Amino acid sequence: MSKTPNQLLVIFGSSGDLTQRKLIPSIFKLYCEGHLPENFGVLGVSRSEVSDEDFRKKVVLENQHISDTIGNFAKRDSFAEKIFYQALGDSYDLDYSPLRERIEALDKTMGCDGNCMFYLSVPPKIYETIASRLNEQGLSKESEGHRRLIVEKPFGYDLDTARELNKGLQDNFGESQIYRIDHYLGKETVQNLLVTRFSNSIFEPLWNRNYIRHVEITNAESVGVGKRGGYYDSAGALRDMFQNHLLQIISLVVMEPPIDAKAESIRNEKVKALKSLRIMTDPDILHQNTIRGQYLSGEIDGEQVLGYREESGVDPNSTTETYAAIKFFVDNWRWADIPFYVRTAKRMPTKVTEIVIHFKTPHHQLFKDSGVDSKDNKLIIRIQPNEGILVKFGVKVPGQGFKVERANLDFYYDDLKGTRVMDAYERLLLDAMQGDATLYARADEVEAAWEFVDPILNYWKTDKNVVTYGYSAGMWGPNNADELLEGDSYWRNPGKLLTDDPGFCVIS
Repeated sequence: MSKTPNQLLVIFGSSGDLTQRKLIPSIFKLYCEGHLPENFGVLGVSRSEVSDEDFRKKVVLENQHISDTIGNFAKRDSFAEKIFYQALGDSYDLDYSPLRERIEALDKTMGCDGNCMFYLSVPPKIYETIASRLNEQGLSKESEGHRRLIVEKPFGYDLDTARELNKGLQDNFGESQIYRIDHYLGKETVQNLLVTRFSNSIFEPLWNRNYIRHVEITNAESVGVGKRGGYYDSAGALRDMFQNHLLQIISLVVMEPPIDAKAESIRNEKVKALKSLRIMTDPDILHQNTIRGQYLSGEIDGEQVLGYREESGVDPNSTTETYAAIKFFVDNWRWADIPFYVRTAKRMPTKVTEIVIHFKTPHHQLFKDSGVDSKDNKLIIRIQPNEGILVKFGVKVPGQGFKVERANLDFYYDDLKGTRVMDAYERLLLDAMQGDATLYARADEVEAAWEFVDPILNYWKTDKNVVTYGYSAGMWGPNNADELLEGDSYWRNPGKLLTDDPGFCVIS
């Protein structure tokens, strides 16, 4: 593992929920496991007037999101000494001279070698303001050490706003200094896609149109919009999940082998993959290849839940999609004429994200009469929960004749005893500290993703023939969702367990 250089992490919006719930607990775990350098500090920045001591109590000493496991509770005091706070004033659009002076003082006393990373845990509309104010004070200059800027999604509302945001950030920081964080890419199984594809001779030669029938990706959440109704009603499922998280996953499935494992080589191939997606603009094609839905009231785990239009902050007449399913093609030699099916939704029966590679049946179907041709081989990569990999293949049922059934060959990351898998924010924060941008989105990646999504959004917004289908909470989407898939195919509706299939069970 690379060595992490001495540095100061400055978190803007540090009074918000993300800092207390995710960022500080993740940094604390890195501290407990020895991944942080000896000279490391965190400076929280926000508008509230708070002392260092009170900030330490809130985010470290009394933070309920930091577990009190044996061994780490005793380290809270020493970790808290590395935490500081700086109030900006009434606005983020002020003179940052006091902030610069505090950063310089902490850098000197803590020995951070001039290295500083800025994490913007604030609404995207003020990203450019903060970047500009930092640049005015010379805090983006790398004359003595590295300076990096981490920004959270959403990266724009559409292609035009994404371009404006990229330009606003690049006017103040170099593109190599900008880290666009997508926590989905920090999940171990997402990263393992590259290893699964490119280090295994049982998969790499088969990863193309000659052997794969179609690719299916499901991202399902059992929860509704909760307290995010106001935001979600202006965004919808396609903007909230598909444009960023799922297209990043798709790029890893589609991409060509990079020339090496360096960050820029991998990111170059991801951009090429996204640019090879066939953009749909014809209304008839968009009608055939997209489905949007919205959850109605229903029952999940025995509990009656509200419909989307009844949620707080949602327009009672809203047609915003909480379910989006897209069929599309990739225009390159590897994937020509192979359909991809991707869906994302809320109020599903369970929370799950997985990739399913459906392989073609053998050309010479020796056991066709056994019915095996209707049960294709599958490679299932489960991203969450129960992170792991499952291969479904044919085996002979004991007894006379050649009756064939599907069996499972599975691997769970939990099976790696003695190995703790970092959570997404731990991994991504550590990568940024070490200057590894492999799992971060580049400006051209973001824009390529929007180039594919924008025509779909415009069609849904402007075409009078677009329908939003209702589906009851706790169901797998609209009744006509399977019509999107070609032939006799249908969506795999996964259970909580990776090997949760008819005819099989897992005893724990």
